[in-house]
Amino acid sequence: MDCEQFVLTNGLRIVYIEDKTIPTVHCGLMVNAGSRDERAKEHGLAHLIEHCLFKGTKNRRAFHILTRLDSVGGEINAYTTKEETCIYSSSLSEHFDRSAELIADIVFHSTFPRREIEKEKSVVIDEINSYKESPDEMLLDEFESQLYPKSLLGRSILGTKASVSKFSENSIAKFVDRLYTTDQMVFAVVGNVSSKKLIRFCKKHLETIPRNSRKSIDRNTPSRARFEIQKNKSVHQLHAILGGSTIGLNSEKRRTMVLLNNLLGGPALNSRLNMNIRERMGYCYYIESNYTPYSDTGLFQIYFGTDAKHADRTSKLVQKELLILMDKPLSDKALNAAKKQLLGQMALSQEQRSNLMLSLAKSVLHFNRVDTYDQIQEKVNTITGADVQQMAIDTFQPKDLSTLIYAPRKKS
Repeated sequence: MDCEQFVLTNGLRIVYIEDKTIPTVHCGLMVNAGSRDERAKEHGLAHLIEHCLFKGTKNRRAFHILTRLDSVGGEINAYTTKEETCIYSSSLSEHFDRSAELIADIVFHSTFPRREIEKEKSVVIDEINSYKESPDEMLLDEFESQLYPKSLLGRSILGTKASVSKFSENSIAKFVDRLYTTDQMVFAVVGNVSSKKLIRFCKKHLETIPRNSRKSIDRNTPSRARFEIQKNKSVHQLHAILGGSTIGLNSEKRRTMVLLNNLLGGPALNSRLNMNIRERMGYCYYIESNYTPYSDTGLFQIYFGTDAKHADRTSKLVQKELLILMDKPLSDKALNAAKKQLLGQMALSQEQRSNLMLSLAKSVLHFNRVDTYDQIQEKVNTITGADVQQMAIDTFQPKDLSTLIYAPRKKS
């Protein structure tokens, strides 16, 4: 499928794939603004705005927004990360105009009614409280706050009860005016919609938005701190994270890091951590590694939950897997198998058209281009065993890795 890109006169970028084989269409508007772009007194504001976008526009009340797509079997949703906010929808292709216009309406014409803001502040505070019942999610947030103690990258996306409670219409208006600029937005579409119809929509609903540009993107690369922390919590099993900083989206070696992470503890059941610790030893129900690339840095983590009596042994087995990858290059057989698995996963992911749409939006937002599957395959196939080994050496040094553990309280 051919990917088309064009830029509207106001600077808003469009990326599009027409897929006549499906009866649906998936749309998304991605903004280069997340919790990392908040100022000192704006902790949690990016996420609150994502909620409040659905609570009223110049054209619709909240009820009409929430039922506009649901009434024809479609859906609309949104998410906030540390660097992006995205509003996206899925519907039958015959409802493309309804779906895409709704996204444009809530992004560009939201009125943020005071009463609705107060309700959503309560909803977000409930969401914050619910995290206290999810030790693995609390662990991840605290790990990042310890790793980047003086950076917005270390702050929770949700904010705190105290910070969220203080937000007002003025807070929201200033944030949106500052960061929701047309030069930092991408509208992506994948589905059974002609380019003629898409262009007609863009001319009517997107190109009429006044051009505005971000004055600056102030994301200073955060300093990092190494730590080893264990806390006693009211948990049944021990939860642990081992990890540290690594390369980000700005590095040409990021695909090597993706391959290394996938081999070590990615989603496949045959990952090294899963096979050698969960399957062979039975120490963990869940163990994984994750690589999160940001615009200028990256985060690598290994998470596991285990019975406290298995914690030391599990930790040693994890360290053993890291040492093996640092010690020598992968054999040609192991390297080719790892590449084949990663490329297969990527191909399957693109079969999910909503995932493909979000991937297109992010690629254009950060790189202003989209690599085809063949181009990605070519780049992955150039990775050598020595490349993977060097990435492991650069990432897995014990002196650079931090540990955070939530251990069960000892019974009195």
